[in-house]
Amino acid sequence: MLEQVAHLFHRRFAEQYEIVEPAHMELAEPSIATAYAKCVERGAERIVVCPFFLGPGKHWTQDIPRLTAEAAMQFPGTRFHITPTLGIDDLILDLLQKRVEHCTRNSFDCDLCRGTPRSGECDVPQVFLSDVR
Repeated sequence: MLEQVAHLFHRRFAEQYEIVEPAHMELAEPSIATAYAKCVERGAERIVVCPFFLGPGKHWTQDIPRLTAEAAMQFPGTRFHITPTLGIDDLILDLLQKRVEHCTRNSFDCDLCRGTPRSGECDVPQVFLSDVR
């Protein structure tokens, strides 16, 4: 999903941001270091890291700045800035309303959830992690 978001962001804002690269913080490639290097290879001197997180936690306050600073050390003369997380914003509220409206518009019965534990249907078995032994 991250790669798709980066692709769509680039497509929509290509005139403003010529270089857009996705990066995973951990466990997957491209890493922050890989994406940073790719941006520099493509000509970037200033790099903006935009965390795709709802709220500011340890990743935003510590991990991402550390990983980005380590990547930047490999490219003297470059600078970086880390944006705030998505946070509380009217656009987030609009998105939440859009999701709720999907349920209500479909009379609480749509193809996404019908027959799954998300549907709340009485005849669908509900399995929770606490039930798995």
